[in-house]
Amino acid sequence: MADQDPVVIVGMARTPMGGLLGDLAGFTASELGAIAIEAAVKEAGLKPGDANEIIMGNCLPAGQGQAPARQAGFKAGQDKGLEAVTINKMCGSGMQAAVMGRNAILAGDASIVIAGGMESMTNAPHLINARKGHKYGTMAAEDHMALDGLSDAYKGGPMGQFADMIAGEYQFTREQQDAYALETLSRAQTATKDGKFKREIAPVTVKTRKGETVVDTDELPRTAMPDKIPTLRPAFSKDGTVTAANASAISDGAAALVLMKESEAKKRGLTPIAKIVASSSHAHEPEYFTTAPVPAMQKALAKAGWSADEVELWEINEAFAIIPMIAMKEMGIAHDKVNVNGGA
Repeated sequence: MADQDPVVIVGMARTPMGGLLGDLAGFTASELGAIAIEAAVKEAGLKPGDANEIIMGNCLPAGQGQAPARQAGFKAGQDKGLEAVTINKMCGSGMQAAVMGRNAILAGDASIVIAGGMESMTNAPHLINARKGHKYGTMAAEDHMALDGLSDAYKGGPMGQFADMIAGEYQFTREQQDAYALETLSRAQTATKDGKFKREIAPVTVKTRKGETVVDTDELPRTAMPDKIPTLRPAFSKDGTVTAANASAISDGAAALVLMKESEAKKRGLTPIAKIVASSSHAHEPEYFTTAPVPAMQKALAKAGWSADEVELWEINEAFAIIPMIAMKEMGIAHDKVNVNGGA
């Protein structure tokens, strides 16, 4: 049935990506989500009340107030009767939102779903466990971003520490990782210069004491200094190979998709942007998270009935340079097919 009437994407939008305390620091995650949702819905030509549900990924919800996804819908001008749910699957949250939206449509629980992800790492608060009071001595504050977003919940330590470990197991050198980082940065800068992101980016108006500024390009590729990349110190281990440059940046931003069946799009006179053919996920030992995309990709290919060679373009998570490097090595994928417009 899914093959006969597949779920398609008819609207898409994202904000520019801002850096830590950077361009988008003045916006909460739900405000950024609202900007992406409003733009995606506008592209799809929908009215408030047309969609059945909003599903938004968000990893750092502390301090945002109740139901961030619902807040984003309200701020985007959506109908107040629109159902909304906020999910957390760490780096995969936004993609999982799209998968859940597709599944809801295929199951007949919804006909139109808005799905995406939103994050303001800048505005993640510090946490104090003071519910029972504090009688004496120093009281430490935990960083919500570090504790709930970037640290292993099982063995402890930052995720970059485990990226260092896996880089060693694969014998990826610092130079190889830096070379990947330089190439992906160059691709992102070229794509920006050539206007390849214009269609997908919803400009954000930032109000300051000096007036209003419109942000319509990603901050970090614009401000990066490639010549500094080889000079950076290891970020997580004294003799490690992972640095702030060959790992992804702490960022703020949001993205949203509008999903519906192909028949619904045809009825509305909409031209699909893309068709969702298959999806899959994979879980294994948490410390090996950098290798998990490979079996997930293999499962998705099997569902689609495709071979890796049949795929013309790949978009692979760049939390660390080694993640796409591992995928390319394990699956025999050429680099010129991977993240052709750069990554994180």
